[in-house]
Amino acid sequence: METKTVIHELRTKRGMSQDALAEKVFVTRQAVSRWENGETVPNTETLKLLSGLFGVSINTLLGSPRKLVCQCCGMPLEDDMVSREKDGSLNDNYCKWCYADGEYMYSDMDELIGVCVKNMANEEHPEAEVRAYLKETLPKLDYWKRYKELGDGGRLDEFKQKLIGEINALNIEGMPKVERLNALVGSYINLAYRLPNGSTVKFLDDNATYLGDQLECEFGCGRCFGVAANMEFILVCTYGENGSDPELVIYKKR
Repeated sequence: METKTVIHELRTKRGMSQDALAEKVFVTRQAVSRWENGETVPNTETLKLLSGLFGVSINTLLGSPRKLVCQCCGMPLEDDMVSREKDGSLNDNYCKWCYADGEYMYSDMDELIGVCVKNMANEEHPEAEVRAYLKETLPKLDYWKRYKELGDGGRLDEFKQKLIGEINALNIEGMPKVERLNALVGSYINLAYRLPNGSTVKFLDDNATYLGDQLECEFGCGRCFGVAANMEFILVCTYGENGSDPELVIYKKR
């Protein structure tokens, strides 16, 4: 799909006129018209504005001329998986799980491989095969090739360990000790909890990335504990299969 078609479809899906789009990205209506007629292509700064406005990568705006792959975990990237910077702009080098709000989520390749194996292994591709594939693939990705340059000097690991200590200090009955925290995207874990008055409430941001884990209840009741945390709070809940019947255990400000 060409850039002219992409911009026209994104604009019309939003119900925006050419004038309205022009105002949003600080150009004239005639400029928008020329984009959609294929006469010109937005410059780099305007592409960034369009990317933020429509929530798609610059790669998508340009007609997807290259295949996007997360440069940390190797996952193929669709627009809804692309990470964001602190200012909300998209960073199409990484997925939401590996990079969020200007921070890299993994500093240990073996830890990342362990998380990926857990989610990728199946009957067709057993754990050993997936692990071998990742051990060969990840070192070729930009993040791991440039880790000494891009890494945070261990700050995230220190923060994770501090969070783990705080979570375990809650001594929640039936919940195993947390040993590690992984990156979790809000839209996948933002459960709706029922209040006494019958209404429901969600505490997380679908577009944010948190640190957390899933732990099987020690009582063998078929339920799991879910943990999500960031610099501001710690949330612990329980739920059944596929997130059914969620119950909030604790929401604690840090």
